[in-house]
Amino acid sequence: MPKGYARYALAVMVGINFLNYMDRYVPTAVSPILQKEFHLSDFMVGVVASSFLIVYAVFALPFGYWADRSIRRNVVGIGVTIWSLATLLTGFAQNITHLIASRAVVGIGEASYYPAGTSLLGDYFPKHTRGRAMSIWGAGTAFGIAVGFIGGGIIAEKFGWRYAFFVTAIPGLIFAVLAFTLKEPLRGAAEERGPRVATANASSLKAFRQLLRIRTLALTIAAQTFLFWVLAADVSWLPIFMVRQFHLSPSGASSLSGGVVVAGGLIGTLTGGWVADHRGKKSAKGNVEVALVGFLVGAIGVGVAVLSPVYILFIPFFLISVIALYLYSGPFTALGQNIVPPSLRASAVTLGLFIPHLLGDSWSTAAVGILSDTFHSLQLALLITGTPMLLIAALLAYLALKSVEHDTKAMEDTWAAGRIDAVPVAVAD
Repeated sequence: MPKGYARYALAVMVGINFLNYMDRYVPTAVSPILQKEFHLSDFMVGVVASSFLIVYAVFALPFGYWADRSIRRNVVGIGVTIWSLATLLTGFAQNITHLIASRAVVGIGEASYYPAGTSLLGDYFPKHTRGRAMSIWGAGTAFGIAVGFIGGGIIAEKFGWRYAFFVTAIPGLIFAVLAFTLKEPLRGAAEERGPRVATANASSLKAFRQLLRIRTLALTIAAQTFLFWVLAADVSWLPIFMVRQFHLSPSGASSLSGGVVVAGGLIGTLTGGWVADHRGKKSAKGNVEVALVGFLVGAIGVGVAVLSPVYILFIPFFLISVIALYLYSGPFTALGQNIVPPSLRASAVTLGLFIPHLLGDSWSTAAVGILSDTFHSLQLALLITGTPMLLIAALLAYLALKSVEHDTKAMEDTWAAGRIDAVPVAVAD
């Protein structure tokens, strides 16, 4: 695939990733208004976010299975179309039931994009540039969250919360058309050794189980489970926390939150990919090392930020935390491509969505809501769930350092041998 076209494909995927997270975080930006209009408890505010994440996690399985056996650009295009139409319908919600149902359908659409999209990019970019490519792709996440926060909050305050959803739906339909027109690279096209194939029959329930035998993959998925728990809880509750703790307006809280998230997310995501690629020239451990440092710094930063008495102190510590926690994005995404054969990459990404979302962030927002209602303190709820989870993520990343070099070489040897449907042998304990 020509380098110029690979960059174009990356640009399209960055745009879709931007819309993905913009659609996802508009409800967070308008959550103070929704809570007041629909008379919601903190628990029910959390349920709205959880309804999206649970469906997102469950539907990642069939879409990941489909992506490894079909044309991935079509999987992406169909998913973008579904979530854009569902976002439009969210603006017509008349009660909490309608709101939850529409957000659940958004989850169906977005579940199709990430496994197929990651697999596509893995075949556009070789291993030595994959971390940077995945970080640039991940930068769309930070922009999307920021625009969802800032744009959603401003539009909701000036024109009403429904218009925030109407405005975000239209660009998605445009990018769906662009996705359908992308060229489909052969699986393995970016590998130095081994075959190039259009599709393979490796993706199955058995393959999902076998993939978890890859020690590094299993450990990084477990680490992401604890990370996602914290990210979803902290980001979802951030506007309400700032309104209560620092007495800001909803639009002011969402704008300030969005600014911190986009700045920290961009710095962390791009830095993580570049540093990991640089370290990767010397050792396959680079991707894991970068994430490990981020988890440790983030664990400290989150605790200090939540305890800050004024937002002038809260902002810099929260910014440091966001930078640190987003260092993992490009490295872990690239790592999932480096240790898994091209024929199973969408399935591996699916596991990286299904497990962390189902066991992590799908219920974290509701759990924090329950703790907040119980202790009558959102600050306490965020404090007792943040730092401990991130320290566990760091421990799991440390354990992955012992197996990553073996698993990377095992994948390369397996693919070079032409065993396109085989899962590399796991490291023995």
